[in-house]
Amino acid sequence: MNLKKKLGMGIASAALGISLVGGGTFAYFSDSVDTTSKFAAGTLDLNAAPTTIIDVANIKPGDWMNRSFQLKNDGSLDIAKVLLKTDYTVTDANGNNAGEDFGKHIRVNFLVNADKTDGVIFYTTLDKLKTMTPDAIENNIFIPWLDERGGKLAAGTSDTLYVQYEFVENSADQNKFQGDKLELKWTFEGKQGAGVER
Repeated sequence: MNLKKKLGMGIASAALGISLVGGGTFAYFSDSVDTTSKFAAGTLDLNAAPTTIIDVANIKPGDWMNRSFQLKNDGSLDIAKVLLKTDYTVTDANGNNAGEDFGKHIRVNFLVNADKTDGVIFYTTLDKLKTMTPDAIENNIFIPWLDERGGKLAAGTSDTLYVQYEFVENSADQNKFQGDKLELKWTFEGKQGAGVER
C-alpha cells in the first residue's frame, strides 16, 4: 500500500474514532416548554354585627324583646351551611331556684328573614335550643332564614336576621327568678359546600 493510501486510511480512521468518541453530540430537532401552576385557597370569614345581640335589664314574665343582627360573609367562598351552638349561664340572685333553670322560661322566636318580621319560623326555649342537634337547627332555623339566597350565604353578602326573646308568663309562681341574670352565648359557624370541578 502506498503512502497516499496509508495516509488516507489513517485520516479516515481518525475521523471515525472522533465521531465515535463524540457519539451523541450530533444535532437533531428538539423543543421544550416550561409550565407553571398556582393554587390559592379561598377563605370562609363569617361575622356578626352587632356581636351583642341583646342587653336588657328589668324584664318580667310576659315581656318580649325584638332584635335584629346581620350575619356577614366577608370571605371569598360561599357559606353553604351555618351552625349555631347555644350556651348560657344563670346567676341565681337569691339562691332559691331549687335547681329550676331560668333558661326554660326564656323563649326564642326566630322571625322571618329581612323585612318580613310578621311570621315566626321556629320557636323554642333556650334550654331546648342548647341541646338541639346541628341538623335540627339548620333545618328549622337557617334554611328558612337564608331561604332568599337558596339556603346559603354567598361570598361578600350579608343577611339581616330577626329574633324575638320572650320571658314566658306561665301563669304560675315565678317569683324565684326575681333578680336572676342569664348570660347567653351564641356561636355561629360557617361551613363550606361540597367540592366542585374547577
